[in-house]
Amino acid sequence: MNFKELSIFLAKAKQNTYASSGEGGEEVLADGAKEFYFKENSFYYRDRYYGYNPFSGQEVVFYNKKSIWTMNYYGKVLSDKISPKEIYNFLKTALSKVDKNKPFRGACDLINDNFEYKNKAKGNLAEFSGREEIYYKKNLVYKLDYHGGLIN
Repeated sequence: MNFKELSIFLAKAKQNTYASSGEGGEEVLADGAKEFYFKENSFYYRDRYYGYNPFSGQEVVFYNKKSIWTMNYYGKVLSDKISPKEIYNFLKTALSKVDKNKPFRGACDLINDNFEYKNKAKGNLAEFSGREEIYYKKNLVYKLDYHGGLIN
């Protein structure tokens, strides 16, 4: 396994989980967590989160059944002028355009009608942090902070 393989897998996993199905496409666990998962060859991806607004979660990648990478995140809708559902629908679009070179969240920037998505990340797969924001008519309506990296 190398960084390129991990990057390609992560992008594919993210496009085939929350970005494609959103709320309702996950499995609900006994403790109330919601979970998405994706498997390909020796890789397994799990995204488990709690809550709706705000929400918190963790993504983990396993390679040959050993955990190798993780990302933690916390996000919330900041406005009551637009529904969380509209914001999360736009978020799915942004996440489907994940950057294969920095497959942490969505595209760097995306504009669609009245929505704008911004993703600022520092670091690489080994160690990173970042923030994504969604603006509606130029007003900040959503934010999410994330961090993570390789684990032993």
